[in-house]
Amino acid sequence: MVGNRAPGKGQTAGNSVGEVLFEFQRVGSYLKVMAIDPVTATEVSVVGPATGSLELLKRTAISKLQFVLKRDAAKR
Repeated sequence: MVGNRAPGKGQTAGNSVGEVLFEFQRVGSYLKVMAIDPVTATEVSVVGPATGSLELLKRTAISKLQFVLKRDAAKR
C-alpha cells in the first residue's frame, strides 16, 4: 500500500528540524507514520491508533527522527 507523502516542518522542545517528508500507511486499525530527512535519507517510523491524533503521531515521528539524527552524528 502506498501512503500519502506530505512535506512539512516540525519543531519540538526548541530544537528545529529542516524539511521532513511524511508517509502515512493505514494497517488495519493502526496508522504507521514514516518521517524522512531528505538530506540524509534517514527514515524512522512510529505506529499508533488510526483514530488517534495525526498531529501527535507526526510530532512523535519528528522527535524520533531528531533522536536518530543526533545519535548518528555522535557516532561520527
